[in-house]
Amino acid sequence: MKRVFLIVLDSVGIGEMPDAAEYGDAGSNTLRSASESPYFSMPNMRKLGFFNIEGVSIGEREAVPTGSFARMKELSKGKDTTIGHWEIAGVVSDAPLPVYPHGFPKDIIKEFEKATGRGVLCNRPYSGTEVIKDYGERHLKTGDLIVYTSADSVFQIAAHDKIVPTDKLYEYCRAARKILKGEHGVGRVIARPFTGTAGRFKRTADRHDFSLEPPGITMLDQLKEGGFDVISVGKIADIFAGRGITQAVRTAGNEEGLEQTMRFLEQDFEGLCFTNLVDYDMLYGHRNDVDGYAKALTYFDAQLSKLLARMRADDVLMITADHGCGIDRSFEGIYAASDDGRVCPFRRGFWDKGRLLRYRGDDLRYVWHSGKMPGTEYTLEKRETDRYVRNGRIRVIWDSGSAQKKRGVFYVRDMVVARSAGSGDSAGIYYQGGVYLAVLRGTFGGNVYFGVCALGDV
Repeated sequence: MKRVFLIVLDSVGIGEMPDAAEYGDAGSNTLRSASESPYFSMPNMRKLGFFNIEGVSIGEREAVPTGSFARMKELSKGKDTTIGHWEIAGVVSDAPLPVYPHGFPKDIIKEFEKATGRGVLCNRPYSGTEVIKDYGERHLKTGDLIVYTSADSVFQIAAHDKIVPTDKLYEYCRAARKILKGEHGVGRVIARPFTGTAGRFKRTADRHDFSLEPPGITMLDQLKEGGFDVISVGKIADIFAGRGITQAVRTAGNEEGLEQTMRFLEQDFEGLCFTNLVDYDMLYGHRNDVDGYAKALTYFDAQLSKLLARMRADDVLMITADHGCGIDRSFEGIYAASDDGRVCPFRRGFWDKGRLLRYRGDDLRYVWHSGKMPGTEYTLEKRETDRYVRNGRIRVIWDSGSAQKKRGVFYVRDMVVARSAGSGDSAGIYYQGGVYLAVLRGTFGGNVYFGVCALGDV
């Protein structure tokens, strides 16, 4: 064995772990959800034995698999890219990295502003594409940096390349990396440069991750010390803070990642070619785009036959994942900050049978009627005419009772099933004690239920 090609399909999990409930992921199964898309097709992975893995219940099993296969249980605490890759390389983490469902503490933000000489916008969990839509214009006017996070342990900084040159943005990220240590030692500080004009902002390919160094000796360190080649394709070098790498090639996505991997298949080297295919997580998982995710898996499978055809007799190919992402058509949006500090997606599937829904493009829209929940003192002060959920936020257009309509943006704080519903119950947006309550009505398992969702006005 001279060359090993290790490919990580970022976030392509095959079912929940025993501790999934601790992270709010009970019932998650990334592969199964993707397989329900009409765009999913992985015949080459099936031939290798992918569908034969214990617990994988999609497609037909291969009678005589051409590869070896196994289901692996992660030992580390945590569920993000950094910890997943560290464990692949032999470092087990006893504690998860810190996450910030309500944004970063004021003292961290103040220290960062002092280090950069710029103000900060946003500072909350957000979709990377949506945050530049919502804060991009203000950033252009003020020069303030857009800081946001996600369910992962990340401190992300977005800036327009005409306002903050990319090299300067990297400098700001290095400053943040020095600040974010100890209890606030996030796994990655990520530069997210973007370009374009208002309404047409788009992220560039110059993303750069500034990671914590692994807390122990990794397989990469040992290989490099032993005189072997350690080739990084994609963000592997970033994840390991450059340690243990002899050659690194950055990529803009899965397509280029596979192209570069095949390029190394044509070269002579002795050691490891370590590839991360990031699009599953970055482009589709965080946006809960099931069909996009399925198309990306189908594309990989089609390229797999080309990759296998170029392998030499003594080459080894390993395909694995670093974590799952729980894509699911019953979830709408991304990260919704709850009152108790959890980061939880907004569940929509529960209400699909409630006949209160209609769809418009990729948005989920509710049509409400007014009313009161019997036995409560809620007073209906705002009547909603159109409401939709997107990227973890509830956006509301409501009619104040006059000819003027006003748009409000709300965050999901909590979602509970209140109780069984009576025949006189109805759904609506209620206002009580300074808190907006969305009362949802739906059926599940033959029973009619109410869900009460507290909304925080931003």
